[in-house]
Amino acid sequence: MLILAIESSCDETSVSVVSMSDDTRKILSLETASQIATHALYGGVVPEIASRAHTEAISPLTYRALSAAGVSMKEIDAVAVTANPGLIGALLVGVNFAKGLAYAYGKPLIPVNHVKGHAAAAYFEHPELKAPFFALIASGGHTSLTLVRTPTEFVPIGRTRDDAVGEAFDKVGRVLGLSYPGGAEMDRLASKGDPNAIKFAPAAISGTLDFSFSGLKSAVINYVNTQNMKGIPTVREDIAASFTKCVVSSIVTNLEKAHDRYRFDILAMAGGVAANSHLRRKVSEFCESRGVKLAVPSLALCGDNGAMIGAQGYFEYLAGNIAPLSLNAHATAGKAAF
Repeated sequence: MLILAIESSCDETSVSVVSMSDDTRKILSLETASQIATHALYGGVVPEIASRAHTEAISPLTYRALSAAGVSMKEIDAVAVTANPGLIGALLVGVNFAKGLAYAYGKPLIPVNHVKGHAAAAYFEHPELKAPFFALIASGGHTSLTLVRTPTEFVPIGRTRDDAVGEAFDKVGRVLGLSYPGGAEMDRLASKGDPNAIKFAPAAISGTLDFSFSGLKSAVINYVNTQNMKGIPTVREDIAASFTKCVVSSIVTNLEKAHDRYRFDILAMAGGVAANSHLRRKVSEFCESRGVKLAVPSLALCGDNGAMIGAQGYFEYLAGNIAPLSLNAHATAGKAAF
């Protein structure tokens, strides 16, 4: 089955053609337009600017994706698109463009939840990945621990109660004077520092499988401000390393508790923060110690991309999740998420 998939939930416009079947999980093309340089001027994503950039990029990207895959719209079997959650203006660009394509060419329209899409990115490089499995989704907008009972039935058992982990990385990075987005720079800076230099309270909430990264982020900001007011020099590398250690250990702590409770034998880790080298290493060590198979996408598929939407779109199609042309975008996940 050939699926044209569109992702526009935040600041990446991405279009992909994927070939999916019971035995095939292949990316035929993946074209992505990044807005990082634009939003770096403002220190974060500006929703209105993001929406306008999606509008400019989405049509030429679609032509390029079809050309790179060597197929035409007539050969495409269905159109998949991120419908929620995300920035509403950005989502609407993708949803309305997908609706136009589906209507013009008489193709089924498949709505996809962005968070489910992140987990689905692991299907391409891990043929052994089949539901049921456990998923850790860690990105700029989402952080959750989820039981994937079927390819379309996701049951969250732990999530952040405030900031997403990627958002916390970006905000701490900004306080340390790093360029936007701060995640990648924080990763590199943490590799040069002492992770035991500063002790921060964990983000894992005791007695639950939830997280609170807002308090951790605020603790780092308060530490920096206090040191500055006292005229005490701060070592950015040590702050980044100590913060990263706290984030990673908090995630692993909740993974350990989740495994004690659910005894899963395969873990899919995805989302932009899954590209963090410290997190990848510690989660890999956790899986090895527990005899759990780790399925994590390559770095190119950790961030927002159309291919992951195509992969999840295939399973939504098999489950009969076909949308009418009245499909609307939703900024929040709501009941439609899982």
